[in-house]
Amino acid sequence: MKSNSNNPNNASREMSYNEAKAYIARTTGGHNTRQYSTTDIEKVRNALKNQS
Repeated sequence: MKSNSNNPNNASREMSYNEAKAYIARTTGGHNTRQYSTTDIEKVRNALKNQS
């Protein structure tokens, strides 16, 4: 990773292209981002099933 000396408030490094894609996928809920998801789908399904 490169250090970012232009902005001292930054996290002291820049993200790689793939890190940026993964971050955007995790934080925006975009399309075709399932590969970056950390959500346990079965856990969510069971929680939704138990709500009704």
